[in-house]
Amino acid sequence: MKFRWLLFSVCCLAFPSLLLSADSWPTFRGIGRTAVSPETGLLQSWPEDGPKLLWDTSGTGRGYASLAIADGRIFTLGDSSSTADDKDEYLMAFDQKTGQPLWSTKTGEAWNQGQDSWQSSRSTPTVDGERVYVLSPHGELVCCEAATGKELWRKNLKKDFDGNKGDSWGYSESVTIDGDKLLCTPGGEKNTMVALNKVTGDTIWTASQPGNRGAGHASIVMANIGGTRVCVQTTASGALGVRASDGKLLWTYDIDKTTAVIPTPIVRDDLVFFSAGYKRGGALLKQIAGADGEVTVEEVYPLQTQLANKHGGIILVGDYLYGDSDDAGIPFCAKLMTGEIQWKERGSGKGSAAFAAADGCLYIHFQDGTMVLAKASPDKYEEVGSFTVPHSGDRPSWSHPVIVGGKLYVREQDHIMCYDVKAK
Repeated sequence: MKFRWLLFSVCCLAFPSLLLSADSWPTFRGIGRTAVSPETGLLQSWPEDGPKLLWDTSGTGRGYASLAIADGRIFTLGDSSSTADDKDEYLMAFDQKTGQPLWSTKTGEAWNQGQDSWQSSRSTPTVDGERVYVLSPHGELVCCEAATGKELWRKNLKKDFDGNKGDSWGYSESVTIDGDKLLCTPGGEKNTMVALNKVTGDTIWTASQPGNRGAGHASIVMANIGGTRVCVQTTASGALGVRASDGKLLWTYDIDKTTAVIPTPIVRDDLVFFSAGYKRGGALLKQIAGADGEVTVEEVYPLQTQLANKHGGIILVGDYLYGDSDDAGIPFCAKLMTGEIQWKERGSGKGSAAFAAADGCLYIHFQDGTMVLAKASPDKYEEVGSFTVPHSGDRPSWSHPVIVGGKLYVREQDHIMCYDVKAK
């Protein structure tokens, strides 16, 4: 219990503008972008048909965006909603207790490029007090009032910053709020990363990485190294660190070109773990403080193919990494400091698996709609519950699960479901 609240406190220090209650999950992967909830007192196993379903709401449309939850509201992004009169994309808000829709604001046209499973939105909104922000696949960065959905300002990462994606699947970053700054990644050599005034959208600084291939799909994670705040990110070129105060590029760790770089990096103290899929692998780096706010990086271990992950994400619980083997539906556990695999077992679901954790358990959402509860233990892979999420099957189940307030929230395209996972 003490460890979990210490973890929550550290995350709040890393994200000072997100000093919300433990009942908040205000951005992709929650406070600190760990995907590890501080919740306790949760079910340690599930009934055969899964935990109790409290409500099921529709109207979120097509999309793989996860959910941001704050101040009693749930926010997500989708297009072609069952409750809309058109096929466009909307930022939407729902009541956290009942699932009832509160408002929707059009962000623009739907993303219809490529085959069906590549289409639709995938960026999770970010909530900061009275404002909510979201990034569309087309690069539309929109700021709205959290209570009403009224649009306050917008920018376009391509038109305003000459942004470039490192693949053909559109933007999906969940923007990061750091004090008065909004941080995001247009990608490319000119404005690889930018900081905007979160209230007005005005540019504060831009950071450039020569030779940058373009933005990936990851979201920025903040680190504190010897008093210097560092924006840690991965792009199509690999990992990089940018000084938060002025946008200076501090360090890079380049990788060979691959199809896409998607997982959000993990930051613990001075360590940075990042992974890329398509058999590329995962690597561990150590940031080192220097004079005058400089930070360098050294390699703890290079990319190891057994730690590759496409888009389900990898999480850190204790001293161990948990994630899917690329997108095979084969969960693994590895030791953070060495990358050594502790176990690798096929789960009861199929296809890519999105990971979150809470109260000593892994919450795994498989591509076929199977939701699994498993023990977060390096000893063995042990499932203690599973069920098929309603409304799954038509398109891949790629939305990441959320655990907050004793509830499990799962997005399946046009539906959000809320389950009671509190132990009685």
